[in-house]
Amino acid sequence: MGRSPCCEKAHTNRGAWTKDEDARLIAYIRAHGEGCWRMLPKAAGLRRCGKSCRLRWINYLRPDLKRGNFTQEEDDLIVKIHSLLGNRWSLIAGKLPGRTDNEIKNYWNTHIRKKLLSWGVDPATHRPIKIGSICFERRREEDGAEAQHPQPKCPVDLNLELCISPPLQQATSSSSRSVN
Repeated sequence: MGRSPCCEKAHTNRGAWTKDEDARLIAYIRAHGEGCWRMLPKAAGLRRCGKSCRLRWINYLRPDLKRGNFTQEEDDLIVKIHSLLGNRWSLIAGKLPGRTDNEIKNYWNTHIRKKLLSWGVDPATHRPIKIGSICFERRREEDGAEAQHPQPKCPVDLNLELCISPPLQQATSSSSRSVN
C-alpha cells in the first residue's frame, strides 16, 4: 500500500539545477501559480521530481527571498528568538522576512553556534558554560572585550505573540515561617 512514487526515478535529473531549469520553473509558476507540485514538472517540461521543484522554488527562486549575508540585527534577533523557542526554525523564519527556515538553521549551525561557544555561552541553553565549579563567562571588565563581543540586542518592537502565565504563588504556611 502506501503512496505511489512521486516520479519515475529513471527519467529524472538529479543534482545541480541548470539556469534553463530555473527559468522554466519560474516561468511556469508566474503563469500558473503554485499548485500541485507532483504534476508541475511534467506540465513545466522539467525532468525533475515534484518535491525537488517545490524545494527549489521555496529555498532559492522565490522573488521575496533576501540574498546575501545576514546583518548584525538579524544575528541578534535569531539569538534572542532561539533563546525563547529553541530549534523551531519555521517560527524563527516567520520573524525574519525574506529568510527561509533552512537558511536560518544552516546559518545557526555554521556561524552563530560557534560564535556563542567562543564567548563561553551554551548555544542550547543560552547560559554561561560551566565545567565543574569553573564558569567560563565573558569578562566585561576587560578593556575592549565588550567591543569585540557585543551583547546581542533585542529590538524594542519585538512581538513574538507568546502567552506567558503568571508564576505560581507559593502558599505561605506556618511551617515555612521562622519561629521567634
